[in-house]
This record gives sequence, C-alpha cells and structure tokens, in this order.
Amino acid sequence: MHQSFWSRYLLIIIAVGILLAACQPAQSEASPGQASVYIQNKGSDTIVNLALAWAERYQSAHTDVNISVTGGGSGTGITALISGTVDIANASRAMKKEEYAEAQKKGITPQEHVIARDAIAVIINPANPVKELTLKQISAIYQGQIKNWKELGGENRPIIRLSRETNSGTHIYFLEAVVRLGNSKDKALFSMDTLLLPSSEGIIAEVRENPNAIGYDGLGYIVPEVKVVAVAKESGQAYVLPSVETVNDGTYPISRDLYMYTASTISQGGKDYLEWILSEEAQAIVKQLGFVPVSQP
Repeated sequence: MHQSFWSRYLLIIIAVGILLAACQPAQSEASPGQASVYIQNKGSDTIVNLALAWAERYQSAHTDVNISVTGGGSGTGITALISGTVDIANASRAMKKEEYAEAQKKGITPQEHVIARDAIAVIINPANPVKELTLKQISAIYQGQIKNWKELGGENRPIIRLSRETNSGTHIYFLEAVVRLGNSKDKALFSMDTLLLPSSEGIIAEVRENPNAIGYDGLGYIVPEVKVVAVAKESGQAYVLPSVETVNDGTYPISRDLYMYTASTISQGGKDYLEWILSEEAQAIVKQLGFVPVSQP
C-alpha cells in the first residue's frame, strides 16, 4: 500500500513537470541573447539617426542579427575602430593619414565605404533678414573678422557663432572646407568666442531661440523653425540652397560624402549588412531622412 502511494505520487510529479515545460514560451531567434551575428556600430552624430533606422529595418528582416548603434562623434568611432572595439565606425569626414597609420600599427587596415551624401546647411534665426552669404563671408564670420550682422545687410546686432565640438567630423569638415576655404595650407581657426555645442540638435535649438546666432548642420537635421541661408561659391555667382538636387548637380558648395569604416577582416555578417546599406531599400531610407542617396553599385 505504502509503495503504491509513492509510485502514484512520483508519476504525478513527472506529469506536472512535463506540463510546465510545455507551457514555457519558445524563445525567438530574434532575441538579443540568441543572435548569432552581433555588429557594433559607433561614431558620427550626423549619421547616428540614419544608422539607427538602418539597423531597425535590417534586424526586422534578419532575426539572427543584433546591431548596436551609438554616436559620440566621428573621432570617437574612428578611435574605437583603431582600438578594435567596434565593427563599423561611422564618420562624416574622411579618415586622416595619421589615423590610417595608427590603425596599421595595430594590424588594422581600414576599409572606406561611402554610404550616403550630405549638405551642410548654414542656418540663422527666422527673424534675421539676411538671406544670402558667400563662402568668403561665412569664413570671415567664423574667423571673427565680421562681427555684426549690419556688415552683411542685417540689423545692428552682434553675431553669435555656433559650431559642433572639435571631435565632430562636421566641425572638421566645416573648418577645412569653409573656414579655410579648402586651402590645405591655411591654418585659420574658428574665432575664440565661437560656442562649441555637443550635438546637431543643440545647434538647432540655439539658432531657433537666438536672433543673433549663426550655425551649421547636416541637411537631415534641418527643421522649419530655422532659416537656411543660400550660399554662393564666389561673389557674383548664383546663391544656392541645399537640397538633394543641388548636392547631386554640384551647385551647392558645401556638400560631402558620409562614410562607414571597417577593418579588412570584417565578418561575413558585417559584409552582408554593408552590402544591404547600398541597396535600393536602404538608400530609400537615406532620402526619407533628408540625406542624399549614393549611386547604386
């Protein structure tokens, strides 16, 4: 009798265990813990929203892939690539010779991938009556040579200069292409009273609130609450507003390529992702976010 009771009890325990196991939810392969491909992507704040949109779309169709995207600036991403802590570095400027050399010292051969194009819009407060500037005038503003808006046909107001911080690829591009007017021998710098802000959104917010401010930002960040200035390469030439069309036809003078950098030994999963980024689907997202798609390979 005693043995029969314990036999029945043991059978009940086994049956309950089987039932509980059957009720456990199945883990999806899409969960981060189950991903078989993990891609670390870091760098340019200009590209970060685009990179996040790409990662979300790609992961929705590739449940075995987990992509981590963070900003911090082009310099931060390139430094992480050199140290071997990321798979893909986003950059809104080309890598410098010294960065290539440092990477090669550590056994990394950087590979450059142009993934989109961008225009740098020069922006002011909507209350400012100025509509047009030449590259030389913008250069003179940021070097501190032009200090008041009345020198440019505006009101008698001091000019407040805004820039991204020095680790930003956009800062470096603007310094070289605009402040120095593309002259590699020029050592001009931003005026010492230029306010350095940590994000594109920060520049937008300040220009929106400050009638004396001038700033610059990637085309994808421009909002209706700021005024975009038309820019001419030289005095007497056409003043052009930034757009997808004026970047593609070469008439807007402040435009650039956007990059992703990898090591030459990137994983097959990383290669597949980069190939997708140049696809029609991914480049459609580029246009949706206000950037300029690259030509299809």
